Amino acid sequence: MPSSLASPASAAPAPVPPADGSRSPWRSLKYRSMRWWSLANFVSNAGTWMQLTVQNLLVLQITGSAAATGLSMSVQAAPALLMSVAGGAAVDRWPRKVTAAVSQTLLGAIAFTTAVLVACGRLDLTVLLVLAGLTGVVATVDGPACALLGNDLVPPRDVPSAIGVGSLVHSAGRLAGAALGGVTVAFLGTAAAYAANGVSFLFVASVIPFLRPAYAPRDPGHEDPGPGPGPESESSESESESESDGQGMTVRQGLVFFLRRPRLVALAGITGVSAVFGRNYTLTLAVLVTGPLAGGAGSFGTVSTVLAVGGIVGAVLGARLRRPSVRLVGLLAAAGALLQVVAGLSPSFAVLLVLVLPMAVVETVSDTAGTTILQTDPPARLRGRVLGVWGSVSTAWGLAGPPALGLLMELAGPRGALVSGGLIIAGSIGAGFFLRARENVPVPVPVLLRSDDPAARPTLRAAA
Repeated sequence: MPSSLASPASAAPAPVPPADGSRSPWRSLKYRSMRWWSLANFVSNAGTWMQLTVQNLLVLQITGSAAATGLSMSVQAAPALLMSVAGGAAVDRWPRKVTAAVSQTLLGAIAFTTAVLVACGRLDLTVLLVLAGLTGVVATVDGPACALLGNDLVPPRDVPSAIGVGSLVHSAGRLAGAALGGVTVAFLGTAAAYAANGVSFLFVASVIPFLRPAYAPRDPGHEDPGPGPGPESESSESESESESDGQGMTVRQGLVFFLRRPRLVALAGITGVSAVFGRNYTLTLAVLVTGPLAGGAGSFGTVSTVLAVGGIVGAVLGARLRRPSVRLVGLLAAAGALLQVVAGLSPSFAVLLVLVLPMAVVETVSDTAGTTILQTDPPARLRGRVLGVWGSVSTAWGLAGPPALGLLMELAGPRGALVSGGLIIAGSIGAGFFLRARENVPVPVPVLLRSDDPAARPTLRAAA
């Protein structure tokens, strides 16, 4: 390990540069630990995509069944639906760096085990499903642990930058991993891709002990992001209630906090309706391009490339945020939905390409803003459990979205699915804004002046 990394024995927090009000999307990289963490995540993402590039082919080689391929993916996703809340509670209970290092090591061990079994020709469908299930179980702890560990490396004001940089790292790792996966399989075989993924997990685990937070976690004077200012903030009474609720580190407390936090429930609603009726562009746009627009696989490849470019641009813009609000997430989601409606009405492939870029940009900025709220709004001791709740619900959306859109396309066609889905998203968000505005309108009550006043007239006074 290079000497530029801090010694793990050092208990002092990393020095924090003074707040300069910078909105640079790269401001989180001012911190040395964040630079190392970004490098480690790039290596890990590249390794993961190397494995994913060959995993479905491996299942097909073993079973010859496309249904078995889908089954392996479902088995790996199922633990997130059922166990994410428990995984988040574990992250809140255990030291975060230790938790992330252990989970990365376990994921590496699973990848190495798969590589050995593939190399020896001993991997059958049953063993593969068991390994996929174990991967899903470990991921319920690893996901929130690594997400929150990355946020610890920068001050709260720079968390959006850290999330945006993470999105860019993910995209770069995906491109590099997919390319390296093909080369690795061609020259070294399938087992080598799994082994390379195992090495990438161990690299992350070896970096974690040398990372230092941007502030001491128990320093009472450090900046805590807390809820944003304005009408979305909760009262001090509810904050005190959550303080008392959070002492026992139980799964139930994370769920109760989430459900009692209107801004988190609103965020869940916005994200859920967007996930079910939009966003699955690899499905809806593929059918639109190859159907009504009479394009081929090459045309959809062009659309996919534009979507990827838009995602990168959106990640850079999202990284410039400082304290995003749920209102901003809703406005961006509604704008993306209206763009989806227009895309569904595209008369030509060229018009669709013009619309795809802003669709991807708006979606990624909205995702960055929402992730920032999700990871900074709860008190620090509850964030793992809140992310666990979110993991369960988002997995449910991910499983429900494609079938719902598929049915919608069967009934209304690809254009109808895009248009109606976009209108449902925009209408739902608009209705939510309208109801929220009505809640904040003062209620007028009649107040009569004294009867002995000759100028007495009924008047109205707004209720305080």
